[in-house]
Amino acid sequence: MLRLAAVIACLCLPLPAVAQGLSDSLSTHGALTRLDTGDQSRGWEAVGRLDIDGKGFCTGALIAEDLVLTAAHCLFDKHRGTRIDATKVQFLAGFRNGRASAYRQVKRAVIHPAYHFEPTVSTDKVRQDVALLQLDMPIRNTTVVPFDTDGRPARGDRIGVVSYAHDRAEAPSLQEICGVMGQQDGVLIMSCDVDFGSSGAPVFSFGSGAPRIVSVVSAKAEVSGTRVALGTQLGETLEELRAELDDGVVKQPVTVGTRIGIGGGRQGSGAKFVRAGE
Repeated sequence: MLRLAAVIACLCLPLPAVAQGLSDSLSTHGALTRLDTGDQSRGWEAVGRLDIDGKGFCTGALIAEDLVLTAAHCLFDKHRGTRIDATKVQFLAGFRNGRASAYRQVKRAVIHPAYHFEPTVSTDKVRQDVALLQLDMPIRNTTVVPFDTDGRPARGDRIGVVSYAHDRAEAPSLQEICGVMGQQDGVLIMSCDVDFGSSGAPVFSFGSGAPRIVSVVSAKAEVSGTRVALGTQLGETLEELRAELDDGVVKQPVTVGTRIGIGGGRQGSGAKFVRAGE
């Protein structure tokens, strides 16, 4: 059984000072395929970059014409531990090389009702690290088709991740073949390659033929020296968040004092990764 230690760090990333000119050596990373062209990105345009108040970014995915799924910690200021104004978040659907298929501001956001952004982070926090963002206008674009969601994958299932990160801020990358290594306390442990900026990235299953979102990347970790990704299990949580948006009552999360910082560089939203071991 895989067991996680409680050492915490971050996956959300400050926006790059220079947006262009990434080295060709970063175009691929292991099993990652960078989606630089229209042909490469076709079918993945509903994955986008979430630009957070001009200070950082995460990854998100459209699951309805006006709903984006991401990680809850992306919505917190890493220094103050306070909630970021959702209207200062922009979703760039299919963003690559300076252009997006659609640009939308976020109107409001809801997070897992039990999620607390605080210095001590555990598997509980990873498990609850889910947010749903409502856009100010629906995206009705034939090239940006929202993804369906599905139940949690089982150990050994083939999965994939599409994400932005520090070495792929200007275009997402696809890792189409990785797997579920195990589960612990409701947290999925996956062999997917994620890095800073991958927070909130959709995890896809392919069992039904079409990709369906089964998890959201919350953190990265190490298991016996092997890099892994940690993800939330959507389950009933997603339905609860949808219901909260439908009710029009957004619950306020609890924040506690000063929080740990993330990464480095300019100020940004909160994010974390967990180091794991036997």
